[in-house]
Parts: sequence; structure tokens; C-alpha cells
Amino acid sequence: MENARQPSTNRRKKIIALIVFTAIAIVGIITAYFYIRYEATHLTTDDAFVDGHIHTIASKVPGTVKNIYVESNQLVKKGDTLVELDPVDYQVKLNEASSAVGAEKAKLTEVESQIEVAKSKLTELSAALGAAKANLELQEANLKQAENDSKRAENLYKKESISKDRYEKTMTAFSVNLAQVKAAKEQVKKVEKELETQKTIVKQAEASRIAQLSAIKEKEAKQNAAQLNYGYTKIYSPTDGYVTKKSVELGNQIQDGQPLMAIVSPEDLSVVANYKETQLEKIRPGQKVKIKVDTYSGKTFYGKVDSIMAGTGAVFSLFPPENATGNYVKVVQRIPVKIVLDKNTDPEHVLRIGMSVVPTILIE
Repeated sequence: MENARQPSTNRRKKIIALIVFTAIAIVGIITAYFYIRYEATHLTTDDAFVDGHIHTIASKVPGTVKNIYVESNQLVKKGDTLVELDPVDYQVKLNEASSAVGAEKAKLTEVESQIEVAKSKLTELSAALGAAKANLELQEANLKQAENDSKRAENLYKKESISKDRYEKTMTAFSVNLAQVKAAKEQVKKVEKELETQKTIVKQAEASRIAQLSAIKEKEAKQNAAQLNYGYTKIYSPTDGYVTKKSVELGNQIQDGQPLMAIVSPEDLSVVANYKETQLEKIRPGQKVKIKVDTYSGKTFYGKVDSIMAGTGAVFSLFPPENATGNYVKVVQRIPVKIVLDKNTDPEHVLRIGMSVVPTILIE
């Protein structure tokens, strides 16, 4: 009886074992299928971090720190005053530059007055030249008439038709008219010479005006530079963000270009994910991304692929690889992929530059 039950029990165990094995195999196949499917549509890397724009704040002019209006990690708005330098020295230079501009403009007024006087005299000389030429024409006409009279008187005197006294008066009148013509010509030449001299004076005065205008522009340029330097004594925030790396204190003597602090904008954060080159075949801009942050284990952020860097990270390192040295070892390279965050994924601005993240690109 017991011998008959033994084969039946063994058979039952074999059937159960077969069923269990088959079930495990089916579950394993289904799990493997979904795992492979997941791996094919979800590209993940833990070599990623939060990146963003860091605005280094530095002074454009040297000076002594008079006031500091922010503290480390403070949120500031674009245009907020961060640091103020002592403006006294720059105010003095601005006043000197403004005074220099005023002096040059006063000289310009004097030069323009001289030009007006010179032009007025030039007009007078032009009128005098016209009068002198008109007088010359009159004297030449009188001379011609006197010459004709002298010829007639000479003929009449030879015929004894007129007296000697009248003849001599006619000849004297001719001589006087001849002298008057000569004097009129000399006057015309004199006025013409004075006119040319005055034209030269006017040109020189106008050249002085041009030079003075250039001098004013030069002084105004220095004034503008002094005004800019005076304005640079107040340093403003270039964007909304948080104050970081603050290294300036009251009374510090700083130099132009010296870093004082940095502003990190919470609106421009992104993720740089260094994917293996073997994973890039299916990555395209615009694909959705799920992002896990090490700091916030229970929170998921979202974004999309923005762009893929044009080279591997190793190529842009300080000492890029030289594969032609003969010691070449093939290593799978990583290429940075920029992922931009959705606008509403971080409303509380809890992300910080440098945080470690695990992005998963959803391949459609």
C-alpha cells in the first residue's frame, strides 16, 4: 500500500516543481522583457550635476569700500545696490573735468566773437573795395575827358584861338586827373591787399574755432569718463539671484577687476549629464527627462534635453588625451548633455549649483 503511494507522491512533487520552475521562468522572462524594454526607453546616468549661470561681481574702479548692502545667501533683484565705494576722489575728478569743459566753452565763445568781428570787417573791406573801384572808374572817365580837352586846347593854342592861361589850366587839369587815376589805382590795390589779409584772418579764426571744438570734445570725453567712474562707485546686481562667495568687507581697499562676490540666478539652472558615448545614439533635443536629486530623495524634477556638447569632456580638459603616443587604451568616453528644467518644476528654488542628480531620459 505504501509502495503504491510513493510513486504518486513523487509524481505530484515533480509536477509541482515543474509548475514552480515554469512560473519562475515566465516571471523571469517577463521581468527581463520589461527590464530590457525599460533600459531601451530610459537612459540613466549618475554622472550628472546641477549647473547654472554664476555672475562674478567685480568693481570697475579701485577704491575703498564705504557700504555693503547685502549678506551671503541673500536673495537680490536685478538693479539692487550691492556695494558702494567712497566716491570723494571721483567727485573731485568729475568737478575738475566739468570745470575744464566750462573753460573751453568760454574760449569758444571768445573765438566765435572774434570770427564775427573779423567777418564784419571783411564785409566793410568788400564794400570799400567796391567804392574804390567805382572811384577808379570815375577818375578814368575824368582823365579821358581831360585828355580830350588837352588835345583840343593844344590845337586851339597853336592856332592862337585861346589864351596861354586857358591852355595851361587845361593841361594842369589833365595832369591832376592823371594823378587822381594813379591814386585811385593805388587805393584799389591797397584795399584788395587788406581784403586778402582779412580773409586770411577769418580763415585763421575759423580754424581756431574748429580746434576749440576739438578741445571741447576732448574735455567732454574726459568729463564723461569721470562721470562713468563716479557712477562705478556703486555696484549693482546684474540679475535676480542669490549672493554667494562674498569676500568683501567694509574698509577694504579693492582694485578694479577684483572679485567681490557672485550672484547665482535660480531661474537659469540646468543639469549637465555626462552620458556614455554608447548611449547617445537615441538622445535627441526635446526629449523629456525625469530627474532625481540626491538631496531630495522623495522628490522628482522634470526637464527636457536641450543640446549635446560638441566634444567629450576629456577633449576639453587641461591635459587632453594623446592617442598617438603608442600607449593607447580604449576607454568609453562621456559626452555632456545639457538638460533644461521645466519652468514650474522648482517653484521653491531648492536646487543649488553642484548638486548631484540622476537624470533619466525618456526615449520615445
